[in-house]
Amino acid sequence: MKHIAKKRFGQNFLTDQGVIASLVEAISPQEDDLMVEIGPGLGALTKPLLQKLKRLHVVEVDRDIIAWMQTEYSKPAYASSAIHIHSADALKFDFTSLGKNLRVTGNLPYNISTPILFHLLDNVSSITDMHFMLQKEVVERMVAHPSTPAYGRLSVMLQYRLQMDNLITVPPEAFEPAPKVESAFVRCVPHATLPYVANDMVLFAKIVLAAFGQRRKTLRNTLKGLLDDDGFTALNINSQLRAENLSVADFVTIANYLSIR
Repeated sequence: MKHIAKKRFGQNFLTDQGVIASLVEAISPQEDDLMVEIGPGLGALTKPLLQKLKRLHVVEVDRDIIAWMQTEYSKPAYASSAIHIHSADALKFDFTSLGKNLRVTGNLPYNISTPILFHLLDNVSSITDMHFMLQKEVVERMVAHPSTPAYGRLSVMLQYRLQMDNLITVPPEAFEPAPKVESAFVRCVPHATLPYVANDMVLFAKIVLAAFGQRRKTLRNTLKGLLDDDGFTALNINSQLRAENLSVADFVTIANYLSIR
């Protein structure tokens, strides 16, 4: 299929067969897995996954690609594979509707990758693991440690729920059209048991957002109106630190302290 990538959908199609093989190996699909691919595009991952799986769900928003898939995957070569095409926006799709123990993968559109990640957090109770191609800078932020430049709100909110590993760096020339940045493939596995439990997730998220809202300012300034000097003293947290200096556990501690006051 000759398909012109659509900028509004953030389309960059993976074409490097060596990279594709490495991604499939990292995912390690088993034939009975309940797997869903976000943004299957022209089948770079879809086709090798179908060779391994009894069934595969795909979520695609581009109607032209959906029409192509309906023709392509009705061919005899795919007769033994069950592909379920969901014409939907991944940001609005209810992943829990597919069942439990879901494995999610995809080459996510870089322009909406962060909103998709947060949407999937809302569905995490039904997810076993996730493997995504993302902008390298985003992956570095996801896995960053405290007191490093990449560490921020995304790091804290995702690490609260997920164990993440940066697996593979992928150069621009592996795609068509080539993006202007390097990419990376990341594995995200929900914690079987949360290492730290926030009593009020809305409050936890509010505190993290406020703390990183002006990341060069001290916590005393960014959390003003939420945590006073007595609170910092009670928690043994230095109010002159910045948000990037606090661990996920520290943010949970602050949230739980405020939740009972």
